[in-house]
Amino acid sequence: MTNSEPVPLVGADLPPDRFLDREESWLRFNGRVLRLAQSPELPLLERVRFLSIFSTNLDEFFMVRVAGLMRRLAAGLPVRTSSGRQPQSVLERIAGLAHQLSIEHAECFREEIAPLLAKEGIEILRWENLAESERRLMHELFRTRIYPVLTPLVVDPVHPFPYISGQSLNLAVQVRDPHKGSLRFARVKVPPLLPRFMAVAPGRFVPLEDVIASHLDQLFPGMDVVAHHTFRVTRNQDLEIDEDITENLLQTLERELLRRRFGPVVRLEVEDTIDPVVLDRLTAELGVEEEVVYKLPGPLDLAGLGAIADLGRPELKYPPFRPSEAVLPPDADLFAVMREQDVLVHHPYDSFTASVERLIEEAAADPQVLAIKQTLYRTSGKSPIVDALISAADAGKQVVVVVEIKARFDEQANIDWAQKLEQAGCHVMYGIVGLKTHCKLALVVRQENDGSLLRYSHIGTGNYHPKTARLYEDFGLLTTDRAVGEDVSAVFNHLTGYSRSEDYQRLLVAPHSLRPGLIERIGREIENHRAGLPARIRFKCNSLTDMDMIDALYRASREGVPIDLWIRGICALRPGVPGLSDNIRVRSVLGRFLEHSRVYVFENAGDPEVWLGSADLMHRNLDRRVEVLLQVTGDAHRAQLISMLERGMHEDTRTWRLGPLGLWSRRRGGIDVQEELMREHR
Repeated sequence: MTNSEPVPLVGADLPPDRFLDREESWLRFNGRVLRLAQSPELPLLERVRFLSIFSTNLDEFFMVRVAGLMRRLAAGLPVRTSSGRQPQSVLERIAGLAHQLSIEHAECFREEIAPLLAKEGIEILRWENLAESERRLMHELFRTRIYPVLTPLVVDPVHPFPYISGQSLNLAVQVRDPHKGSLRFARVKVPPLLPRFMAVAPGRFVPLEDVIASHLDQLFPGMDVVAHHTFRVTRNQDLEIDEDITENLLQTLERELLRRRFGPVVRLEVEDTIDPVVLDRLTAELGVEEEVVYKLPGPLDLAGLGAIADLGRPELKYPPFRPSEAVLPPDADLFAVMREQDVLVHHPYDSFTASVERLIEEAAADPQVLAIKQTLYRTSGKSPIVDALISAADAGKQVVVVVEIKARFDEQANIDWAQKLEQAGCHVMYGIVGLKTHCKLALVVRQENDGSLLRYSHIGTGNYHPKTARLYEDFGLLTTDRAVGEDVSAVFNHLTGYSRSEDYQRLLVAPHSLRPGLIERIGREIENHRAGLPARIRFKCNSLTDMDMIDALYRASREGVPIDLWIRGICALRPGVPGLSDNIRVRSVLGRFLEHSRVYVFENAGDPEVWLGSADLMHRNLDRRVEVLLQVTGDAHRAQLISMLERGMHEDTRTWRLGPLGLWSRRRGGIDVQEELMREHR
């Protein structure tokens, strides 16, 4: 191929086995979370928190990804995945890996974490280990707080097997009628609103199901309790809505949320001591096969360990870290600073409260501000930003909020926010039919002292969520740049009206220009490399699964372009394959903060082009969402972003490294990127 020939970036001439399986890649990501829980160098309660995060992650994986594969099989649509496997083969492989990880997780808690907690005066005990005085306390607590909310449900010819809701913890109980000698099956649901682990004394806890199990005679008076076993069901909780035929998206979504509870069972967790007869009864009544049964050491549902991790024992946690306010000092005029220069904020190292949240709050209170426009994908239960938007509407400002009510597992919360904002007089929109609005944009229109109107924009990589902004690593740019302001205005017009602008000055916007824009730039790096000019590609994102993007990166690697990929979670690209990806390195950083920013850097013949924004390199982000990437033009800000990517890829940095077979190896020791950034911001 000569230098003048165009570079074909997608096509069928690449090896058919070039993609790793995305579901297996996700499980290996969660396996890395588990390795953090197993790491003795981490503070003990942080290890407990990672055990809780692992459980929550795995629940969502089954509710969405496994459920999706099972649904495709049931519908008779066994289309091969990008890795070339049939859904049944993928299900079998991930079932084996999920079983293995689940058992490791349970054993880590029982054999490592629980004994270490006990040494620190935090004991999670079973009922038989309680002192008599503690049992008396639990007897009284059961009588006053637990018994009134329990509903034992017996199964007999006139009482059919009860519905078992997803993620609920339950007791399967066998009782015998002492007069007739007949056995009966019953179910008792463990109340989800009570603490998962009940405090019986300072530093001593017992699982709630143990307390209930010890009082079953009070729930079945006159009967003999023969046996009881804990079990837990996971159901398909993904929503399917055809927006093209839906007249009222809000009402339809509310109905679907009610129906979600009745999704098919995709996993049945039981304690490994369960009686085979009881297990057979459960599988028959729930209509599940043996491969979805997970026999685990108890207690089940360790997501509840989050409450233990929150205990007030600072010596067992990471040292406190207070985000810096240096980039926007409290005594500085925020609007004046933004007029003078762009401000790049890096959360949680830079304070979200003192920057992004402050922008919206001050805009709401400023009489010279005429309008505020904002996207909301996820936010906190008590949101200062939502309160500020409501205050702005009360003050007569035009407030436009694009609320994504289809944000997975936040649907009900976002419906509530949307209704609250509407009642306050805000203009609330739900985005575009068929697309989720995932971009992170805020726009403030202010009348300056000379009578002119100026746009103050924020474009970020993370949600407007004050709580997660202290835990998630994200970037955001605050700017009054004219081109950016015009672009952001055009995006809002696109979201709230029927405009379809595709000509942006500083933005790439999915689903129209983002994918072709990135692929075009990958092609440009190839051409620069051929011409002997500086060429290099550096990406940081959460997931890389899009086949066209991966193929483009493979072709760049084949041409000799060095490629560094910092991927937190799923990666379907195989690095280090001879003749295909020799020039690609993939790293992952997991630690105190969740790496969440998306940054894309192209060497561009020595004048690096740097982009940040909301988009991961997945089919859903590039084709089924409104996503935005912003070109960062300031020299200092470009250097800051490039420096961070270089740190993550440095050989001395503590990272995970992906091999060509999809396995990750851990580089222990070395530089901790997050610790280094915290030290600098202190």
